[in-house]
Amino acid sequence: MFRTYTCGELRLSDQNKTVTLAGWVQTVRKFGSITFVDLRDRYGITQLLFSESLNGQLENNPLGREFVLQVKGTVNERSNKNLNIPTGEIEISVNEFSILNKSATPPFTIQDDTDGGDDLRMKYRFLDLRRNAVKKNLELRYAVGRSARNYLHENNFMDIETPFLIKSTPEGARDFVVPSRMNAGQFYALPQSPQTFKQLLMVSGYDRYYQIVKCFRDEDLRADRQPEFTQIDCEMAFVEQEDIINMFEGLVKRIFKDVKSIDYTETVPRMTWEDAMWNYGNDKPDIRFDIKICNLKKPATVFTNKTDQAALINGADFKVFDEAETVVAIAAPGCSEYTRKQTDELTEWVKRPQVGMKGLVFIKCNADGTYKSSVDKFYPEERLKAIAESTNAKAGDLVLILAGTEERTRKAISDLRMYMADKLGMRKNDEFKLLWVLDFPLFEYAEDENRWVARHHPFTAPKPDHIPVMINNNPAIEDAANYLAHPYANIKANAYDMVLNGNEIGGGSIRIYQRELQEKMFAALGMDATEQQHKFGFLLGAFEYGAPPHGGIAFGFDRLCSILGGSESIRDFIAFPKNNSGRDVMLDAPGPIDAKQFDELQIKLNLKQN
Repeated sequence: MFRTYTCGELRLSDQNKTVTLAGWVQTVRKFGSITFVDLRDRYGITQLLFSESLNGQLENNPLGREFVLQVKGTVNERSNKNLNIPTGEIEISVNEFSILNKSATPPFTIQDDTDGGDDLRMKYRFLDLRRNAVKKNLELRYAVGRSARNYLHENNFMDIETPFLIKSTPEGARDFVVPSRMNAGQFYALPQSPQTFKQLLMVSGYDRYYQIVKCFRDEDLRADRQPEFTQIDCEMAFVEQEDIINMFEGLVKRIFKDVKSIDYTETVPRMTWEDAMWNYGNDKPDIRFDIKICNLKKPATVFTNKTDQAALINGADFKVFDEAETVVAIAAPGCSEYTRKQTDELTEWVKRPQVGMKGLVFIKCNADGTYKSSVDKFYPEERLKAIAESTNAKAGDLVLILAGTEERTRKAISDLRMYMADKLGMRKNDEFKLLWVLDFPLFEYAEDENRWVARHHPFTAPKPDHIPVMINNNPAIEDAANYLAHPYANIKANAYDMVLNGNEIGGGSIRIYQRELQEKMFAALGMDATEQQHKFGFLLGAFEYGAPPHGGIAFGFDRLCSILGGSESIRDFIAFPKNNSGRDVMLDAPGPIDAKQFDELQIKLNLKQN
């Protein structure tokens, strides 16, 4: 037997036991005629004491970091206890030892405060995974998955696998494609999600399906995106939106309780997409802090229920505001005492290419009740006060105003809102706030193609009272300059997103389940009958055999884990992630294949020259 106990298991109650341990050498510390070794495995660290009688053997067979070691000895009470670790009250007095395998000098220190950079650690990921910090991340990931499986099992969901080699139906993100040797010149695609399969399972009568499944998208990468990622994918039959929301709100609350010991009893608020966009600047608002966006100019959009506050800023001969499509503001709490240097730094921040604004206007709401602004010469103090009050600014606050084109300015003020919250310490990693965002537009207009595209995906159903609008109107856009007047512009999706701390962690919808409506949806996206049959004939045909009403949701498993673990990057919670170029630097993949493989696939490589 290689070991009788793990390195995290023994306690003072085990004193005088004879034990066998095995693991990796963390540190070696020599003190005169005795040597202390910290032995590490997945479960913890135990201190070993090599007495003078064994020092001769150690001199002949010196131990190094990451050597694989087996020891036999007796559990004793430590004289210098380390109460920071569970095994810190005991040590093993070694009677005999065996070096099971030696190790080359590691390229970085295998400890929490490692000296290895990201690239180096990814190249030697098998060593990085030995670090306690990484191990805790994978333990959290396992706990999230276990909690989700238990909850879904208790609620009669069935775990059903779906294929990885499927048909390519390009719509949205790019597919990864796989050549077929047995069908020359033809290709499989790796699934971006199991969407059509889970809908077919509903048609088949499996009314509660789930899968913790790999998905693949060939798209540009960032901290929260990988070419292969994991979803908690779920679908239910004979449900309405409220059924889905209640079921999966319960799932996330269960995960909070099981993984973080948080009893999340508060009601999860709900917000329309329209309110999210105009009060927070994006459709996944962080509601841990109460800074809302104020629109100082009537937006030139389909939104008609916003107060027209243009009178606050118009008529001052300030062209920046007068000529802007949108003018928006936020009140940063407690920042009225910002110096000129600090306001200049904010101005430079919004001018960065990533934000894209030309400048920033501010109003200081001073504690003595006076108002000072960077546009004093255009606006008298009483108007500055009125503008500030419209943002709900209080004495001591700093009002920050951006002006420009609607889409860019709204995104910029959203970014500025988050930036100020970070500066003011308002986004705490140990605080969790859930939100449902509802009533999304069903369609978006692609100006470059002069056509509608699906905001979620083409299987999302409209709100029930919007179905006649879709059935009874032609989707063709005759006046591109006035597309917002088209009936399709106002159709709402029967869709819902769950947001956690400003991150979309789950999204789903009630699905289309009638052939006529699904064909109408495809037609709105520019697919003629031939293309519909070629790409989705199997699904349209299935809808003719008693398809039930159904809907579902998919949670970003990696992203949920990273938020619960307090990290910005999902890579920290994936055992073997890719870098930002989509490469596995440990395997050096992707890589070339040899000529024989090309011949077997009947493919000739013809790379385009840049």
